[in-house]
Amino acid sequence: MPDIRHSPEAPTRTQAMAPGERIDAHHHDNHQVVYAGSGVLAVTTDAGTWFAPDTRAIWVPAGCVHAHRAHGHLALHLLGLPADTDPLRLDAPTVLSVDPLLRELILACTRGPHDDTPERLRLRAVLLDRLRASPQQPVQMPAPTDPRLRAVCEVLHDDPADPRTLAAPASTAGAGERTLSRLFRRELGMTFPQWRTQLRLYHALRMLADDVPVTTVAHRCGWSSTSAFIDVFRRAFGYTPGAHNRRP
Repeated sequence: MPDIRHSPEAPTRTQAMAPGERIDAHHHDNHQVVYAGSGVLAVTTDAGTWFAPDTRAIWVPAGCVHAHRAHGHLALHLLGLPADTDPLRLDAPTVLSVDPLLRELILACTRGPHDDTPERLRLRAVLLDRLRASPQQPVQMPAPTDPRLRAVCEVLHDDPADPRTLAAPASTAGAGERTLSRLFRRELGMTFPQWRTQLRLYHALRMLADDVPVTTVAHRCGWSSTSAFIDVFRRAFGYTPGAHNRRP
């Protein structure tokens, strides 16, 4: 990430971002909770990309170099937390589940004015309690470092609907299927089928944010049927893809 900007204090604010708009690579001395009230948010670091609709928030620890990108019309909520206020004890970006109460707390805490009135401090304390109780969600596209694995991932990023087994791209990556299977587990922490499902969900969220019809998304992302896509999406995010852009 070239031209990395240093902003000592992680801001607390709400801002609108247009589809495709970016916030370039930067880092803070404080922690930050990043949440998309609408649209889909992608946070990218050297380690990969974390993505989140409005049922998820992304924890960005102090010092982590990261960039943001909007998919769809994004209502971005940024909540800075002092470096010594660390309810999660996490040193890497992490996707967290957001229930209705945590959502409202994030919205309330990111609206101005950002002062330290007793009411706002109590609100912040409840938010920290809810963050501690929030389950972590594996909604991430890790970045491979091995060139053979990177070649395979790039092929499937270009065509997430590619139905072939790992043996097919392995033949052009300079590694056998077993070697690539081990690399997926070692470098990305998941099997090839698990990674491909994450990839397809990532592309699906991006397409839905751009108002692509559900049936078209299912086809372009490689699901065998629209109903199969709906089932996987609902289990991953807690609502159906048809409801994605109708949510508040």
